[in-house]
Amino acid sequence: MPAVARAQGAENTVIFELKDGPVTIQLLPDIAPRHVERIRTLVGQGFYDGTPFHRVIEGFMAQGGDPTGTGTGGSRLPNLPAEFVPASRARFLRGTCGMARTQDPNTANSQFFIMFAPAPFLDGQYTIWGRVTAGMDAVDRIKRGQGQSGMVPPPPDRLIRARLGTA
Repeated sequence: MPAVARAQGAENTVIFELKDGPVTIQLLPDIAPRHVERIRTLVGQGFYDGTPFHRVIEGFMAQGGDPTGTGTGGSRLPNLPAEFVPASRARFLRGTCGMARTQDPNTANSQFFIMFAPAPFLDGQYTIWGRVTAGMDAVDRIKRGQGQSGMVPPPPDRLIRARLGTA
């Protein structure tokens, strides 16, 4: 994401503690200010602590942020309008963090995904809110799902704890 201005500081860093180690994510408020604020809010509330990675597709992405683990849950906060940017500003590459949604682009709430590999077909279609800067090896070890849906059989891997912090 070379064209994206990288904001520094603890307020623009999230640490996800996974079973295989910490994952440092740089937040990108310059391209998705509402979504970054939502992530900060939910992390601050402890919302993500213990939530499962319910949909994990090899060579594509790991999706979490749904406390029900069904892919249909979210927070009590209202859905967010899309914050799409042109691919010239941000692209879905390995380590990119995006917001999950329904077919309606304005339905992002709490669910997110982390890319295992580039997916240019998502560029300009989903909101990008962050980028993994350290710990991608821990993301790579998240338990994979089954079939085309990628739904993870029990027990799924979980996001142990999320916190705002420094790299």
